[in-house]
Amino acid sequence: MSTKANFRWDEVRADNPLFSAARTTIETAFYGNNVVKVNSLKEAYKLAKNSPGTIVTDMPVERPEEIGLDEDAKILVFNDGAVFGRTAAARRIAGEPGVDVKDLCTKIRDAVYNTRYKKMYHAQAYIGLDKDFMVKAHMLLPEGEENLMYNWLLNFQYITDEYTKMYKDSKPMENEGDIYFFADPSWSHPDHPLGLAFFDPTHNCAAVLGMRYFGELKKGTLTLAWGIANRNGYASCHGGQKRYNLENGRKFVAGVFGLSGSGKSTITHAKHGGKYDVTVLHDDAFVISTENGSSVALEPSYFDKTQDYPLMSPDNKYLLSVQNVGATIDENGKTVIVTEDLRNGNGRAIKSKLWSPNRVDKFDEPVNAIFWLMKDPTMPPILKIKGAALSSAMGACLATKRTTAERLAPGVDPDALVFEPYANPFRTFPLSQDYLKFKALFEERNVDCYILNTGFLMDKKITPAVTLGCLEAVIEDRATFKKWANFSDFEIMEVEGFVPDMNDPEYKAQLTARMKDRLEFIKSRDEAKGGFDKLPAEVEEVIAKVISEL
Repeated sequence: MSTKANFRWDEVRADNPLFSAARTTIETAFYGNNVVKVNSLKEAYKLAKNSPGTIVTDMPVERPEEIGLDEDAKILVFNDGAVFGRTAAARRIAGEPGVDVKDLCTKIRDAVYNTRYKKMYHAQAYIGLDKDFMVKAHMLLPEGEENLMYNWLLNFQYITDEYTKMYKDSKPMENEGDIYFFADPSWSHPDHPLGLAFFDPTHNCAAVLGMRYFGELKKGTLTLAWGIANRNGYASCHGGQKRYNLENGRKFVAGVFGLSGSGKSTITHAKHGGKYDVTVLHDDAFVISTENGSSVALEPSYFDKTQDYPLMSPDNKYLLSVQNVGATIDENGKTVIVTEDLRNGNGRAIKSKLWSPNRVDKFDEPVNAIFWLMKDPTMPPILKIKGAALSSAMGACLATKRTTAERLAPGVDPDALVFEPYANPFRTFPLSQDYLKFKALFEERNVDCYILNTGFLMDKKITPAVTLGCLEAVIEDRATFKKWANFSDFEIMEVEGFVPDMNDPEYKAQLTARMKDRLEFIKSRDEAKGGFDKLPAEVEEVIAKVISEL
């Protein structure tokens, strides 16, 4: 599937559904005589390397020619200031209650006008790595922000002959134009002290203003691509997916869904001590076809935390660029990075596709199981869910903790348990659509559903070894699940040292409270955002049933 970039004269009219005031405002900025096209990754690297403030380390890029870089390419570091995470409070979605598109378009017009004396860079990339699903995206950034442009091209698929041919061979999508994304990190406005991230998802355009953190551009682009996928027969997935190639030709495809810090990358890339032949699709962004269950990765590289990777870590061999980390001089006088979040929280790096040697861009095999990753202190290490409605409902009220990847508005408790449906805070379409798509996977494609608690059971840490052990038991078909307490639709695999004591009044009270939190969250969707995310009545019913069985 591909998007539309060019129009016949008779198509350029106000009633064409591909056009809107926002899209026209944003796309028009790309055609100014101050705009310079960046036509290759090598060109973007040179611009980023020479951009003021860039640190050119003495750490070489691994096999740079395979990435599209020159053989002498080095890992680049670029740091932001006070802000080093995403700012959810700055997001404004056209079509949601309270979003004044006319006012925001006025501000965007001024933002574009105020870049007229700046050189602007126009970069292009593909989102989606198989002809089954590909979207062409355009990014416009001012001179001085070359590292953002370079990182964007590294994160997504820069234009090559191979992918251009694949794109031309893909089937055009109806009423879907290319993505146009305008960004100016130096913008400021008194109405938007945290910046502005505006999205018109129906018309595939965005403006991110006053924000420097690269994650805003990455997730902003994915926001629009996921919206396109949702409209065209795909379930949009913020998670990881891997395939276990087992004995006797058996294959097991597992999808893991969780927010930053939940362990989805760790699980996706886990090598399991070499016990399995594993193939990785991606650890952050993919789509699943509702027609045949196949999956397509949206990005070639990985945007990973550097917190757990000290300088000596062999994984650092695959770094391409690094953000919001330190630098120092080693014993040989070479400039190297200082990681482990010593400078600030949420240090990040873009790692090349080579980090995962058994990587593919598409799984033809349908997914076998979905794992909701939760950080809920009342959940055991693993539960199996029976029934499509409850399986999807638990994804709709997926529980987690805040992480350093998010910049919080004043007054928000960073330690509070929060719910993020399907671990995707970047949804721009009604939540019910996600609910129904995932329910269909469980109901019609017989996908199994599990909960993995990757946090604590009460005050006892569930280690990655415990989590991977649970996963391996499922993969090898040796997991023994049994009825959990009085629940009719939850089954537990008892893990030594992590069996909840249902006779403990404190534990039972907390479990009841957390399930009631879920019920209240589901009910709150009826009114939140003017009912935009209202869920079918059966969601409340299946959660209420769980509470009644406590």
